[in-house]
Amino acid sequence: MTTTTATHYRRHCIASAVLLGTLAVVAALPAHAVEGGLGRSITGMQITSYVGVIPPDPGMQWSLSYVNYSGKIGGSRAAPVAGQVSLGLEADVSLTAATGVYVWPTKAGRWNFASMLTAPYIDAEINADLRGPLGNQVRTQDSTSNWFDVYFAPVIAGYHINEVQHVSLGLYVYAPTAKYTPGKLANPGLNVWTVSPAVGYTHLYQKGTLEFSVLGGVDWYSRNDDTDYKNGLHLRADALLVKRTPSGWGFGAAGGWIQQVQDDESDLADQLNGFKGRSFGLGPVLTYGKKWSGGEHVDVSFRYISEFSVRNRFEGDPWSVSISAGF
Repeated sequence: MTTTTATHYRRHCIASAVLLGTLAVVAALPAHAVEGGLGRSITGMQITSYVGVIPPDPGMQWSLSYVNYSGKIGGSRAAPVAGQVSLGLEADVSLTAATGVYVWPTKAGRWNFASMLTAPYIDAEINADLRGPLGNQVRTQDSTSNWFDVYFAPVIAGYHINEVQHVSLGLYVYAPTAKYTPGKLANPGLNVWTVSPAVGYTHLYQKGTLEFSVLGGVDWYSRNDDTDYKNGLHLRADALLVKRTPSGWGFGAAGGWIQQVQDDESDLADQLNGFKGRSFGLGPVLTYGKKWSGGEHVDVSFRYISEFSVRNRFEGDPWSVSISAGF
């Protein structure tokens, strides 16, 4: 790697630290309990550029992100929601999230560390076909607009294998800080803790202009005491390939896979044979980065994912836009 390329890469890594973990919360869009068929993660939306890198330069970085998810579970697939079984479920959800990342001051070496906190705001509309008092199906609608559950990472550790290969280890936590009302279709919060350890890897090719990153994680949910429902353990993996040009533009693709490996636990889940979920997704990525001689930078990223081969989860086409800056 040349000195010029290494410097460009070093500065870009600062921006990546801001995005590290940001889309993970932006992708967490359910407006009802996790038993509603979505959960914290959305296919292909957790990974960010340079996910394996924690930059060496200490200080605060900031990011603002927006994501929209419109999906449905068809009437042929029953789903548990709000303590009932739905025979048709639709969601239109958007989330705006502000994230701050602090990179710790460390001595020169292979390890760097960071912490992050995200404050998200959610707007959602939910439609469900529920069983009425006479046994007939009743179309029910609900909406919400409020602060979503706070999301944070006490520590994210980055290890630099060499100039072009990097690994990150993060412990991400979703806290049930948002309002939750039992029986409502649309709730700002999920009423559960979620712990999500994740490992990221980034490899740079072609003098740093071609990036390949992968991210693997586990989503562990606590029990929702108000519905006595516990979501099963989820495994997830995302991949990202981006080619960047001297003009600052970058283009590529992102893909993802989510697999539930444990049955859900509740009387409703037992009726639905454990309600194990699975999904795949693939779509394009577009980025633009601008940096100045004084070290300031602005980075913008757009992503669109089309989900397919979905089982016991919402199926839709999420998209997101994020902007990060450092001074």
